[in-house]
Amino acid sequence: MNIPKSSFPRVIIIGGGFAGIALAKKLSKQEVQVVLLDKHNYHTFQPLLYQVSTGGLEPDSIAYPIRKVLQDFPNFFFRLANVSEINTDNNHVITNIGELKYDYLVVASGSKTNYFGNKSIKENSMEMKTIPQSLNLRSLILENFEEALLTSDLNERNALMNFVIVGAGPTGVELAGALAEIKKGILPKDYPDLDTRLAQINLIQSGDKILKAMSTKASKKAEDFLEDLGVHVWKNIRVTGYDGKTVTTNSDLTFDAATVVWAAGVKGAAIKGIDAEQFVTRGNRIIVNEFNQVKGLDNIFAIGDVAQMETEAVPSGHPMMAQPAIQQGKLLGENLLKLLENKPMKPFVYNDKGSMATIGRNKAVVDLPKFKFQGVFAWFVWMFVHLFFLIGFRNRMVVFINWVYNYIRFDREARLIIRPYKKELKS
Repeated sequence: MNIPKSSFPRVIIIGGGFAGIALAKKLSKQEVQVVLLDKHNYHTFQPLLYQVSTGGLEPDSIAYPIRKVLQDFPNFFFRLANVSEINTDNNHVITNIGELKYDYLVVASGSKTNYFGNKSIKENSMEMKTIPQSLNLRSLILENFEEALLTSDLNERNALMNFVIVGAGPTGVELAGALAEIKKGILPKDYPDLDTRLAQINLIQSGDKILKAMSTKASKKAEDFLEDLGVHVWKNIRVTGYDGKTVTTNSDLTFDAATVVWAAGVKGAAIKGIDAEQFVTRGNRIIVNEFNQVKGLDNIFAIGDVAQMETEAVPSGHPMMAQPAIQQGKLLGENLLKLLENKPMKPFVYNDKGSMATIGRNKAVVDLPKFKFQGVFAWFVWMFVHLFFLIGFRNRMVVFINWVYNYIRFDREARLIIRPYKKELKS
């Protein structure tokens, strides 16, 4: 990998997400050599991926080069690599570009889509965890409408214009709201010779409430907002299969749809070497103590979505969201320096700053520790928070200008089929 030898201890960070970047920043200008490995050379602001999928933003406005984030930091090295295994006996990470020895290793590999073992859904539905996946979904949506113009089969045309989103967490709710706004304000103008009123947006939740991590009031209000936009919200329905044409459920209910987005769950992206039963939970998250140390491995840590820290306050572990990841990354940076100085480390205590979701224009729900509110003010709060946490001044300005333009014109300029995509259906 051509990493120079150093008298400083080497800290390898696997993953350039929220947790990995927060940790790397905390270790900047310290007497440690930091090596960050990621299969992409950019950090992705995942909360806004759905806007890329629906043509509201271009991908470069929610991505930022990792090298630029940390370019002024001494003793920092980035390598574009895919980590395949960790050798805990010899303190080596094994990648597609070679092996590298570490003094301390931090796994911040994030999460990946969890299909719960359902092969047909995995092979035929769409996921939205990365920028390439979001671009694929954008192309598929637009191509389906182009195909709908060409077919004379009414059933096929309806299926091409129907959407099924499985999972009513923030991702599913926000995507459903964005698609509903496209149906209402954009499709009639783009496809005047197509009856886009027949398009359906179905949001399916296996439980009895959407946004289950939020308050009952926020859940109910979000559901009202979605129904006002024309979204069909289905609760207590579990999707059992999808063959590329028809969605089957645990009831008699079926859906004919050419576009199915799976947003029903994620699991930790654990890495071979610490993926054995003694290291990971059922959700494939790595078991860590209150200092984010991996169980039984003193010089290996895990932070962010991939880490499972169970305490009395959070017996099921922290939510797989940006805030716990950022806070764990910052604290681990402090704790690694304490460890090097033989000082006691500080246990992690999550500061829950609240949760929020937007359903569309002037519609959002916000749950703060002391206040809960919905509607226009919540929508402005949602926008401010997301702009604040974007990396890079240019990205903040581009996203803000796009939002203002889209709001005034009721438009989404990025509805482009840059690279055609067609999912290869498997039976």
